[in-house]
Amino acid sequence: MKPIVALLFLLLLPWIAVGEDRPKRQPPPYETRRVHDPNGIGKFYMGREIALVMGHQAAGWLERPEREQEEQPAKLLPLLKLTPGDVVADIGAGSGYYSFKIASLVGPQGKVYANDIQPEMLDIIRRRAKELKIDNVVPILGTPTDPKLPPESVDLMLMVDVYHEFEFPYEMIDSMLKALKPGGRLVFVEFRMEDDEVPIKLVHKMSERQVLKEMSIFPELRHVKTHPDLPWQHVIVFEKTAEPPK
Repeated sequence: MKPIVALLFLLLLPWIAVGEDRPKRQPPPYETRRVHDPNGIGKFYMGREIALVMGHQAAGWLERPEREQEEQPAKLLPLLKLTPGDVVADIGAGSGYYSFKIASLVGPQGKVYANDIQPEMLDIIRRRAKELKIDNVVPILGTPTDPKLPPESVDLMLMVDVYHEFEFPYEMIDSMLKALKPGGRLVFVEFRMEDDEVPIKLVHKMSERQVLKEMSIFPELRHVKTHPDLPWQHVIVFEKTAEPPK
């Protein structure tokens, strides 16, 4: 080895060693309890019980006329600050209630990944897309740990009343972040735990504090804002930084 090459190798060796020895992020452990809420699965994450998933049999509830008044989606959509050409992932899309609303906002140059783990929900979305003649809503079958989206392809990921049902919240968010573009946004819409007047089952609510706690383990996420505009729900917005903070 030539002297100059040997010198450069010795100078770089500490940096190489540090990179190799850097510990990987360790997910918080899950806990199983025998005594738990009947609407939960008995599995706890960071002190919170994970809720039962709403089955496709209840898809009609997602399309109930009262939802317009109770949740006021017309107030949520402007908060997303979507522009034509955006790529959006509607995670836990269900019947496509929000997917089809978003499709018109991102326009024909944009795309909406309607993502769900229940094939029956995606069948509903396909039928509705055909009826409405909408071709920029793309049904994607995910798994409880991975939405199965292309890497760094999504501008905004929306989760409306769904994150609290993730069976593997750490693994799912970790996978979602890989599909989110640098500078992309992660948006949680969750029924407010802080408000006893919100008529939703307890395990299907989340406090802002709990959401922030669970996202704090992802250093590439920055809390941007929590919007209080909706009558029953938080809108909690995070941004994926270009480089994970050191």
